[in-house]
Amino acid sequence: VKLVESGGGLVQPGGSLRLSCVASGDISGDDCMGWFRQVSGKEREGVAGIDSDGTTSYTDSVKGRFTISQDYAKNTVYLLMSSLKPEDTATYYCAAGYCTGGLGPTGIPPENVDYWGKGTLVTVFG
Repeated sequence: VKLVESGGGLVQPGGSLRLSCVASGDISGDDCMGWFRQVSGKEREGVAGIDSDGTTSYTDSVKGRFTISQDYAKNTVYLLMSSLKPEDTATYYCAAGYCTGGLGPTGIPPENVDYWGKGTLVTVFG
């Protein structure tokens, strides 16, 4: 299984970016996808998750600004980020996991992640 993120970059505060994550390989055992982010020196934190029913979950700091969606035909999950703030600067990681107990308050429970992407850097600066 391979998860490949794209769409990161440099954006001014208030701007928008859309991250994409393409999954290849057999992830049929995983019923949810999500995004995490990490700043150097800090723990990786959950940002958003989506399960096979389309139920979504977001960490409080991004609610109303970020939207997670999934295109099953393209094996792709997206994270549309709007009204970006400098504190959103981080490396964003795509994840695939299982959510038999439901999504957590910040997406996929970290202990349920089976696969990680390598990350894409988002820098909000200006």
